[in-house]
Amino acid sequence: MKRAIFLYDFTGIMANPWLEAGYECYCFDGQHPEGVTRDGLHIKVGMWFDPYHIEAHAKDIATLVKSCEFVFGFPECTDMAVSGAAHFAKKRLKNPGFQNEAAALARLVELVGEKLNCPWAAENPVSVLSTLWRKPNFNFHPYDYGGYLPVDDIHPLYPEYIKPRDAYPKKTCIWSGNGFMEPERKPVECDPGFSDQHKKLGGKSLKTKNIRSATPRGFAQAVFEANRGN
Repeated sequence: MKRAIFLYDFTGIMANPWLEAGYECYCFDGQHPEGVTRDGLHIKVGMWFDPYHIEAHAKDIATLVKSCEFVFGFPECTDMAVSGAAHFAKKRLKNPGFQNEAAALARLVELVGEKLNCPWAAENPVSVLSTLWRKPNFNFHPYDYGGYLPVDDIHPLYPEYIKPRDAYPKKTCIWSGNGFMEPERKPVECDPGFSDQHKKLGGKSLKTKNIRSATPRGFAQAVFEANRGN
């Protein structure tokens, strides 16, 4: 059985192409029900990760999954994205190590990929992760991969917020390694300016954050096509 792992993944969008191809997909996120819930090939693992025990977490994940062909992660960006820099000083007063903790959680993706010896990648917006870890391997906007979606596309979860074919801008960075292949770009036309998510979703609710961070489906398909044979 071929397997793929997705860390910090609640929506499962990134896993969809792999599920459709018959991969057993493990999606880890604290919002899933506690423990392991199986829905066919889609396995949801409800757990939060501790930044001071990432080595142990990586070992536990490898023990649970045993073998894997691909790892992708979406570490929380709230404490690292430069868009929130105005709040960094206040956060640092409460917890001087808050950004180091966030960076450690991001690096868990690499640890799992290396432990299972398969291609891996982690996603974040423009953030201090470039300083706390290293420079990203590449960056993209969702519209760069919109051509992987059909011309009559409508977003299945958030059509009122996310434009068809991911035709919106949001600079996103990718850290990757162990043979991960950057996918070929198939851009679609995109109106200039901020995305609808940015204009409409200014709150702090968990739902709002989930919509803002939803994986571009064209990028998910592109990554699958570029890396399924590795």
